Amino acid sequence: MRIVIAPNAFKGSLTALQAAEAIQQGILGIMPHADCILLPIADGGDGTADVLVRGTDGQMHTTAVMDALGDVIQASFGILGDGTTAVIEMANASGLRLVPSERRNPLVTTTYGTGELMRAALNRSARRMILGLGGSATVDGGAGMAQALGARLFDRHGQEIIWGGGALDMLDRIEISGLDPRLQTCEIIAACDVDNPLVGDQGAARIFGPQKGATPQMVAQLDANLTHYAHIIQRDLGITVRDIAGAGAAGGLAAGLIAFCGARLQPGIDLVLDTLDIDQHLQTADLVITGEGRIDGQTAHGKAPVGVALRAKRHGIPVVALTGGIGDEADQLYAYGIDAIIPIVARPMALEDAMKEAAPLLQEAAARMLRVMTLKFRR
Repeated sequence: MRIVIAPNAFKGSLTALQAAEAIQQGILGIMPHADCILLPIADGGDGTADVLVRGTDGQMHTTAVMDALGDVIQASFGILGDGTTAVIEMANASGLRLVPSERRNPLVTTTYGTGELMRAALNRSARRMILGLGGSATVDGGAGMAQALGARLFDRHGQEIIWGGGALDMLDRIEISGLDPRLQTCEIIAACDVDNPLVGDQGAARIFGPQKGATPQMVAQLDANLTHYAHIIQRDLGITVRDIAGAGAAGGLAAGLIAFCGARLQPGIDLVLDTLDIDQHLQTADLVITGEGRIDGQTAHGKAPVGVALRAKRHGIPVVALTGGIGDEADQLYAYGIDAIIPIVARPMALEDAMKEAAPLLQEAAARMLRVMTLKFRR
């Protein structure tokens, strides 16, 4: 029996690789000769770089960059096995998890460090970049990223504006003659699993600003600033980013990547699955096991388990999803190729304990699942 094991991370408990290894242990305990193909996955958020680097025999690199508040940190990025594709998680430089809760203020946070990671990748001869846009601390429209790559954003006095979305209302003119010329021959792909535009009721500031520390007053200011920013981009660069679906991702970083780097947006899970060439592995598979920490109706919207299931469905392969918890409307997922959803918690326990014991719980659930699947009914 050939089994493709393709889980996402169980956030706060296991990386995608650790989850895959726990599932494999459970399977081999019941079926020692099973041919297990470990294919840990991600959907463009945390862990994407590790998953793609491991899956392509690439290498991680570390460099000094600015975090979202302008402090110097060490941040990592990957070069895939082809030697020319870089994978960057913007959260490693400009992420919310790096900013203490009491210092979260999207009026001042910047994507400058993400631009520095991109420049470091260019220095490693990257000709293609994959950027994961999850986990942002910023609502600056990618202005800081553009500045790090050589763009100049001036106010009406001819001075460069300071970092942060709170300064975008001062923007009077954009100059891109100093933009890193290597970007012109580098394909930029942004892994994006939202369709929010840059501005408006569903835009970057109003939908994502509060989780980054924005008060209602800040939200209104940031939305107005991004509207002004989009106007200057259209006037000076001839590119309309205001209403592009997905342009509001990562506080508008997606819009900046489109405007300054010619990036194209692609659903994160599809990008990861294509890079890992999952369809090749599925051609000879008998079963697919996927999963993540929680599965509910929202999983259908660009999340990893459904991405895997849709690919498996093309090949007619059954799919089982193992999960820490099943939420509302999870039964919708059966229409997307998932055949069974199995919770891994087998006894009453506190969430904290379940997260600590995630590996053995996942192993035991995989074993139970396989025992049921291999039952032979006798008269």
